[in-house]
Formats: sequence, structure tokens, C-alpha cells
Amino acid sequence: MSPQARFLLIDGFVDEPACLGVPPYLSPQVRAAAGAARDAGAEVEYITIDHLRRGDKIPPADLTLVIAGVAVPGKYLRASPASSQEIQRLVERLPGVRVLGGPATLEPLLQDKYDLLAHRDPAMVVYSLLQGEEPQDRWRTMEQWERWLLAGAEIVAKHSDFPQPLMAEIETYRGCVRYASGGCSFCVEPLKGKPVYRDEEAIIAECKRLAEIGVRNFRLGGQSCIISYKADLGTGDPPRPNPRAVERLLSGVTALQPDVLHVDNANPAVIASYPEESAAILRTLVKYCTPGNVLALGLESADPEVQRANNLNSTAEQAMEAIRMINEVGGARGDSGLPYLLPGLNLIVGLDGETAATPERNMTFLHEVLRRGYLLRRLNIRQVIAVRKEFAPAINRRKFIRFKERVRKEIDRPMLQRLVPAGTVLRRVYTEARDGNTTFGRQIGSYPLLVGFPYPIELDQFVDAMVMSWGYRSVTAIEYPLKVNSCPLAALQALPKIGRKRAIRLFHGRPLRTYEDLVASLDDPAIAEELRGLISFD
Repeated sequence: MSPQARFLLIDGFVDEPACLGVPPYLSPQVRAAAGAARDAGAEVEYITIDHLRRGDKIPPADLTLVIAGVAVPGKYLRASPASSQEIQRLVERLPGVRVLGGPATLEPLLQDKYDLLAHRDPAMVVYSLLQGEEPQDRWRTMEQWERWLLAGAEIVAKHSDFPQPLMAEIETYRGCVRYASGGCSFCVEPLKGKPVYRDEEAIIAECKRLAEIGVRNFRLGGQSCIISYKADLGTGDPPRPNPRAVERLLSGVTALQPDVLHVDNANPAVIASYPEESAAILRTLVKYCTPGNVLALGLESADPEVQRANNLNSTAEQAMEAIRMINEVGGARGDSGLPYLLPGLNLIVGLDGETAATPERNMTFLHEVLRRGYLLRRLNIRQVIAVRKEFAPAINRRKFIRFKERVRKEIDRPMLQRLVPAGTVLRRVYTEARDGNTTFGRQIGSYPLLVGFPYPIELDQFVDAMVMSWGYRSVTAIEYPLKVNSCPLAALQALPKIGRKRAIRLFHGRPLRTYEDLVASLDDPAIAEELRGLISFD
């Protein structure tokens, strides 16, 4: 292509085991592709699938790359990944040579729709095409990796969530430390081969460049296990961790003074097998990261038969030990209102070896976590996606939903009540969406807790919130302190022991200038005293 070729990058919001690119997250794969195009001398235009959904025009281009696809489906608050049908319909409208990258390349529906499928490294394919070479679907070199991430950093300013609540997903290495054994049967990460680690200095330099542009929030989530960053792969499966490398990395990023610094993903077998090294890394995470951090543990199933049949990460015993260690090191509450570091847990239904007894074995494990008093910040239950192979689930959709509902009632709700008791103040909740008169917000970070306010609040702002009650996976809260003279009636009604009649009395008694005015508007001085610390008279 010509030196002044026009390159169009369409972000379809990927969700992969070791990479999240669904807003407010921005994938490193997208930034690298933009950098590769710039390195090849092209003009870069960046748009998202949301721009196209609302009817924005597709810019002209000589080469178009769509990065999209979901390998690990989740629930999304206000942005969702491009579906297979959207990606298929989109292709006819795309200008120039059309390339598809990301997990969508594995979709049977899309195999013959695009001119090229970039199964491995979309950035490398883009660079080859723009250089006038045959497309090379191979991995970029380390030097290209670092150069392209720096060159593509500027597209963050074009993201609709920039500067807040944008979270830059940062990649620390490619591949899985369990590559030699093939890893988990359902996961694509081991297919990337032996892990290739980025140097601490390069990762810090990328974060520094993003910070200079205006990024305030970072998640080192682009890896299969953060505990295994620069681990000694010669020690087997699981490998021996490298605490010094993790500390060098995190201390360097923390020195940039981000608003949020979180991580993602850990193999519980690594933590349980190397308790001394892992405990040192957990302490490093608490020291350098911001509160509310979560390590998602890939147990996948507590059934030993399923573990063996699918070559899963760890045993149930190893996962329980990892949960204990993370709670012990990270359980203290930070200034965000949440503990510094907690475990999450991933469970997958539909794997080989499952029987009718598998759900009960998983429930027994979860009840034991609850009985021991441990906290789980996030419990993710999903059905397996046939990415690497086909599965023949022994548990049908109806039984899966029944199991999921049971977990929500018996585990998630009591866990939430323990995690954020009534009266807990959650700092800097970003208001993102509204459904009727309910406003939804989240703190910025890994697996943030969904907070529902039972009244309208202006969107796209930070507020402090006090927890009032719990759902299965969310909490109901009010602004803290609640501005009693300007808040809506529904907010007054959400105050403890108020109810509708007292809320109406408060509403009609406004303006309330003093505590005495509050007492006079209520029929119970004890309730007024209880509200004293929750409201302001501004």
C-alpha cells in the first residue's frame, strides 16, 4: 500500500481470558494495532462498535481492521461486545481490504466473510499489509511490541470514556505458563505457546506515556496469572513465582500516581504450591495497588473428575488455600470502602467429565468458603464456549440456570452482606446508567460492585455512596452525605427507618437548616439522631 495509506480501526470490544476491552476498558491489542499502522506510515482513524450502532458514518480507508469477539462472556452495564451477527452484517459496509482479528476469528459464521483473518496478531498483519508485504499472521517481535504500544497510545484520547472512567488494560505477557501440558481444555491462552514476558521497564514506560496523555486508571490484566509474571518456567507446572520482578513492576507504575491500579487473574495452584513467594507477591499487591483489587482465581470446577478430564489449573484444596492466603493478606479495608485485595472465583459449567453430582460438589465448596468466613469479591459462573473443542454438556440449560440461581441466593447475597455491611461508605462511585428512576454506578476497577441508587442522579460524575441493602450481585445505596434539602423524595424514602410518610414530611418541611429542624420534621428523635451522620443541610 502507499505510504499515505488510510487505516480504519474498528473496536468491537473484546473479552478474552487474559484481556478485557469492553468499556470502560480499552484493550492493548487495539492500541498495538493503531501503533503498528502508524509505524508503517499510515493515517489512523479509530471508531468503536458503539459509534456504528448509533449511526455514525464509516470513514474511508484503504485497510480496515475489526478487532472483536468474546471468549469468556460476561454481563455488561452500558456497553456490549459486537455480536457475530453484527460483525457479519458490518463486513459489506467496510472500505478497503477487510481484516478481522480477536476471538471472532474462531466463529464458524465468520470464516469466509472477511478478506483476511488475523488469528494470532492483528497488529502484525496490519503492519505487513501496510508495508506492501504478504500478510504475516505471526507474533510481533518484542521490539515491535513495545514500539507499537507507545505509538498507538494516543488513540486513548478518542475513546468515549476518556479520561474518566477509562481503564487502560495493560499486557504483561503473552501465553500461559501451562503451555507445555496444553493448559485448560477450553482456554485459548496456551495456544499462544511459551510465555513471552515484557520487561518491567517497558511496561512502566507504556503506562507513563498513557498517563502523559491523561489516562488515570490502569489494570495489569493482560496475562493468565499475575503471580506468574517472570516466573521460573524451568521449575515445572506450576512454576516458581518471581516476587522481585512483580515488585519492580508495581512500584514503577505506582510512582506515576494513578487514581486506580488493579490487576487480574491468578492460578490458585501457583499460590498454594509456593506459599512463601506468593505471599510476598500478595503483600506487594496490597502495598502498591489501590483498594478494591481482585484476583480472579481459575478453579473452574471443584469436581476432581472434571479437573482431571479438562487438565484444569488446580484442585479444590489448592483453590481454598489460595482464597485463605489472599483474605489473610488483603482483607483489611482501604479508603475506597472495600478491602485492599480479595479473591474472585471462576466456575465453568459444561466441561468434560461432569455428572449430575458436579453442581453439588461446587456448592459444597462454596458453602465451605462461606463457613470459614472468607470473602469472595466476585463469583463468575458461565457455560463453556466451544473455542478449542466441542463439549457435550451433561447439565442442560435449565439445570445450569437453577444452579446459578442457587449460588446467587445461598452464596452471593450473604457474601455481599459480609463484604459491605449496611452503612459502608463506598468512595468515588461513577454514575454510568439509568433505568427508569434508578441510577447505576460503579467504582472504577477490577470487577466493580454494581451500586443502584433508587432515584435519578446526574450521570458521568463521581459520588460517595452509603450501602442500604443488598441484592444478589448488587447493592442499593444513597449518596453520602445525602443533601436533604435538594435530593428527590425517593432518596429521602431510602433513608433508614423513614418510609414514605416520614419522607413526605421531610420533603414538605424543607428547607431544613439545623439538626433541630430535622427533629421537628420527624415524630421520633431517635430516628433523627440516627440520620445525623448520614445527611447534610447544604
